[in-house]
Amino acid sequence: MFDRLRALGFDVLVRNHAEAVLQVDFPEETETLVSLLASTRMSAAELIGSGGGEAPSTQRIRRVLSDAGWLKHNFRIETTVDGVALGGGTSHEIDHVKQAKAGRLALEIEWNNKDPFFDRDLENFQRLHAQSIISAGIVVTRGAALQAGLTRIVETYLRAHDVAEEADLLHLGMKDRTARQRTSVERAMAAGADFPAAFARFFVADKYGIATTHWSKLTDRIARGVGNPCPLLLIGLPASIVTEDG
Repeated sequence: MFDRLRALGFDVLVRNHAEAVLQVDFPEETETLVSLLASTRMSAAELIGSGGGEAPSTQRIRRVLSDAGWLKHNFRIETTVDGVALGGGTSHEIDHVKQAKAGRLALEIEWNNKDPFFDRDLENFQRLHAQSIISAGIVVTRGAALQAGLTRIVETYLRAHDVAEEADLLHLGMKDRTARQRTSVERAMAAGADFPAAFARFFVADKYGIATTHWSKLTDRIARGVGNPCPLLLIGLPASIVTEDG
């Protein structure tokens, strides 16, 4: 089902018979998701512009998912005895839930959160699957090649736009940076690096560092069995989705 994504450079990992579940019970929903992800694009400018951790491209994916019926939902689970709630119920909020004839699919996009959010997502999927509330859980995050290529992507973009100092960043929509961030770049330049190389290195380490949500942090959880035995589809966005101007 996912050869199209793999051919485009996406990381795809399925666990606990997720591919069989999706192919048999959710073929239309899965095809819609594959087509959406295959057409995803973001500009290099979106990677470095000001704002929160979530890129505008991710916000666009969320809107398209919502338009296709993948809606945010808060599942509330309570234990009752003879119709009386015992209290201490649990809530599990999922950003995108697709209701189909065969059941429900749950999907989370973790573009750039702290990596413990993966534990939250996978454990939510496990609990909801154990209660027969969802049939499979899906996580979309930055892929391995994209994570590895971020510094090069940012540096290449800066060079293409003749960014040679901090002041030039304002024209790219970036807010003023902290003294610590500026000092790190200045020290690297004093050691021989030019501004694009120095900035790209420290910017990526700050914003998209090792402790954020990306492919290797997700697969680390899977190797430890987090989320089992829920059927899981894991997708990593490739470097090829990044374009010069979007």
